Amino acid sequence: MTNVIAINGSPRKTWNTAMLLGKALEGAESQGADTELIHLYDLDFKGCTSCFACKLKDGKSYGKCAVQDDLTDVLDRIEGTDALILGSPIYFGTVTGEMRSFMERLLFPYLAYTNPPSSLFGRKIRTAFIYTMNVSEQQMKDYQYSVHTGAIENILARTFGHAESLFSFETLQFEDYTKVVFGYADPEMRKERRRTVFPKDCEKAFELGARFGKGQ
Repeated sequence: MTNVIAINGSPRKTWNTAMLLGKALEGAESQGADTELIHLYDLDFKGCTSCFACKLKDGKSYGKCAVQDDLTDVLDRIEGTDALILGSPIYFGTVTGEMRSFMERLLFPYLAYTNPPSSLFGRKIRTAFIYTMNVSEQQMKDYQYSVHTGAIENILARTFGHAESLFSFETLQFEDYTKVVFGYADPEMRKERRRTVFPKDCEKAFELGARFGKGQ
């Protein structure tokens, strides 16, 4: 049975990012896959501490993060998964701090300081990153978000052998816009996008998950 793990880098467990990750896992389950959704904000962990235990010659932690905390078991489970789907809202042009810390711990141990650099993961799995954001697709280009999202896709592909990205734009931030200061966009237009566009993003996430569930 195929195993698919999704990692939610949003502090919200039921909102945009989590919903899209949930749809991706539903897609994987539709193909008989075993799935798991992990919320990073439920865990007590830090980013890389630069101890370099994962780089020591003949070290017991070579190629593996030596830090012991709530992320240790998660990293162990990812090592055996068939597909990995990450998700995060965009905060100030890039992923959340929790997601960034997670990626440091996940990816750095697999980076071998060879020339050229190589991956110690040892096999190929399918990976994807689902992004949610307040800006439009054009603003994403204008603000050069692809500098960050492209770098993430690149390192995931180099580490695991495959990576792709899914973007959800102009997402609904608040259930009740009357309670917050918000002149950035028309709340009614955001609600309309939630009704008409976001379901299409959910369909894309479901299709992505279904492909991963089939091993494609």
